[in-house]
Amino acid sequence: MGPERKQDHQKAAHPSIIATMGSNEGYGAERYAVVSGANKGIGYEVVRQLAACQGVVVVLTARDEKRGRDATSQLHHLGFSNVLFHQLDVLDPFSIQSLANFIDNRFGRLDILVNNAGASGAVVDEEALKSLNIDPTTWLSGKAVNKIQCAIKFTYEKAEECLNTNYYGAKRLTEALLPLLKLSPQGGRIVNVSSLRSELKRIPSEEIRNELGDVETLTEEKVDALLTKFLVDFKQNTLEANGWTLMLPAYSISKVTLNAYTRILAKKYPKMYINCVHPGFVNTDINWHTGTMTVEEGAAGPVKLALLPNGGPTGCYFDQTEVADF
Repeated sequence: MGPERKQDHQKAAHPSIIATMGSNEGYGAERYAVVSGANKGIGYEVVRQLAACQGVVVVLTARDEKRGRDATSQLHHLGFSNVLFHQLDVLDPFSIQSLANFIDNRFGRLDILVNNAGASGAVVDEEALKSLNIDPTTWLSGKAVNKIQCAIKFTYEKAEECLNTNYYGAKRLTEALLPLLKLSPQGGRIVNVSSLRSELKRIPSEEIRNELGDVETLTEEKVDALLTKFLVDFKQNTLEANGWTLMLPAYSISKVTLNAYTRILAKKYPKMYINCVHPGFVNTDINWHTGTMTVEEGAAGPVKLALLPNGGPTGCYFDQTEVADF
């Protein structure tokens, strides 16, 4: 694909992004972005859409090196030579530090971080789940919790893995890259990919809702304490008795706390633009392809927040591309 065809292809594929992305004024020649968990699904599409924007260099990261390199090669074949690959496992502090060193040595700063890597916290029989034929409305409302018991199992090991990936992994990566994000001339953009399951109204316990919803008193220590309590209740089989949601419990609380961390960070770094976003009910591996939206549609929210103009919102939760209630 020649440069003229590449440009036409990008504009045709991403008209809304081209129209709203704003200029690179104040950034110098380029902006630098990192997307975690980006070898497939929403992460891959976020990389593709960011790479379609003039002056944005994107580092595609993936835990599996071969899959990550294959995904990067696909994007190169589409004409996106501004995509680089670096291996990243958000569960591994050494892997995170290796990425941070790479960004520092290659670019000297970072402008955009999209925390997309995720785990479901469940063991799923996909064929059994598919045979249940649960309609999207029932699934999204959380009313499918009893119907899915025969197809989805929740183990303590999977719950731990889910929290370590979706909350602590995003937190570790963010903390490692914050020194580079602080060097962004217009204020770094941090986008935490969340979920509809993250909304506070879905937690039965009023006490937990209030604790996570009070941004004035919210601290990382409080969030850590709640997650510790969640795991104790999970192990003791007292989730329902103590007011936790039973619909994808570990996944739900991992995203609730990721939203809380977003608000804490935004308050701590007022010169940055730090938001979380529910991308929509997208057809990907994370929901065992029960979703109804395309990855192109699902990437719209994260990309919008990654490219926010100066003066845009921070410390907010977006339902796709619109601000919504936590």
